[in-house]
Amino acid sequence: MDPANPASFNHRTALLPTGRKYHFVDQLPTNYDPTTTTTLVCIHGFPDFWYGWRYQIKPWVELGYRVVAPDKLGYGGSDKPEDAIQYTSRRICDDIAALLDLLQITKAVIIGHDWGCFMASRFALWHPDRLLALVLLSVPFIPPAKEYTPLETLVERYPNWGYQLYFQEKSTNAELENQLSRFFRLIFRNRRGTPGLSKWTLPGGLKALFETAEGTERHTGHLTQEEHDYYLSQFANSMNGPLNYYRTTRYRFEEERDGTILQAPRSDLPVLLMIGKDDPTSNQAALGATKKLIPQAQIELIEGVGHWLMVECKDRINESIPRFLRAHLPDAVPTKL
Repeated sequence: MDPANPASFNHRTALLPTGRKYHFVDQLPTNYDPTTTTTLVCIHGFPDFWYGWRYQIKPWVELGYRVVAPDKLGYGGSDKPEDAIQYTSRRICDDIAALLDLLQITKAVIIGHDWGCFMASRFALWHPDRLLALVLLSVPFIPPAKEYTPLETLVERYPNWGYQLYFQEKSTNAELENQLSRFFRLIFRNRRGTPGLSKWTLPGGLKALFETAEGTERHTGHLTQEEHDYYLSQFANSMNGPLNYYRTTRYRFEEERDGTILQAPRSDLPVLLMIGKDDPTSNQAALGATKKLIPQAQIELIEGVGHWLMVECKDRINESIPRFLRAHLPDAVPTKL
């Protein structure tokens, strides 16, 4: 399990009971016991894939956890349907539940980053009986909406979500694919919170950056050159799937309005939320709402850290989450090595 060597991880591909093919990394501890070993399911965000967890998998497995890191639908080696309606949160949550069924896992710790946070928190609402604990990295809990709010209106309230308007446009697929290396250099720059650079999150900001020299230099930010190249290999000619998540706003509202969904995670569910204080994409004003809706949530704001917590402060992530689990899940101890 060498982060510099993606092939050193245990890769699997399977057709889920939902009819969709998923690629995932499935790493077992040495003394794995299917009846007692706790499983951590790590759900990545945008623009990422299973490899976003490369620095966490080995340390957590060495502690005795089983770690499962899928490529979400539309990413990496998983299926990539064309239509945005296939990417709604209920469908993705049903895929996660189907993956647990496939692996014969009744309950797991669900960990999400970025878009993976939204899916992880929605999993706690659609499939509440399948979680041991919920961990959210970079994105606070967002409750189901009581009425539909167009993204344009949300961006008026939260201008740092302006980039999502650009991602909604179908023409963005080709625009990003045509300058993919530059896009990743911008996204993974040190740091997202750098003055001036964060303007890309505002309406029209990212498209404007593409008209400047930003991102044309060789610096790859939080990624090594080899990691940068691996990301490019996974996203070449396939930005439609990842961007489709930004095109599901109305679909998600309708399925939550018409379905049977909780309004907040179970009151007995341990919840940890960790956010970098320098992350301009995060709506930190929502932290109060998160605490109100999830009183048991433990919230950590990390100084001097931006969006990519699993890389920027990997040691803290690697240590804090197992410590949280030991404190709140004394009966779900990892396998003893």
